[in-house]
Amino acid sequence: MLVSLEGLVGLVAAVVLLVRALSGATDNAANGYGTAGWFAVVSAAVGGAGIALVLGKRWGRAVALVVQLLLLPVVWSLLTDSHQPLYGALLGIAVIAILVLLFSPASSQWMAAEYSHLDDENT
Repeated sequence: MLVSLEGLVGLVAAVVLLVRALSGATDNAANGYGTAGWFAVVSAAVGGAGIALVLGKRWGRAVALVVQLLLLPVVWSLLTDSHQPLYGALLGIAVIAILVLLFSPASSQWMAAEYSHLDDENT
């Protein structure tokens, strides 16, 4: 569910970036459209992974894991160079919580269950 929420937040950011580009708030409109498009594509993939996890599809875990690992440097940047400690702390809490849940024993057992029935068939 948290991964789906990340995807939704990213889609909202894409809409905000698109509106800013349309209103001429950015110096370079092409850059605004490109950034909005990038956010939309990546956020749709993250949202899809979150929905896949909710539906019990194992592939969503790999996508969610990669996204969280890629967000760790973003958290660090928000906390330090960007001087946005509130956003950095909020994102950091979400990323760490998702990583803990993805590596929890229950999650690992769920992932291993797919392969345990293959072992039973081969013996």
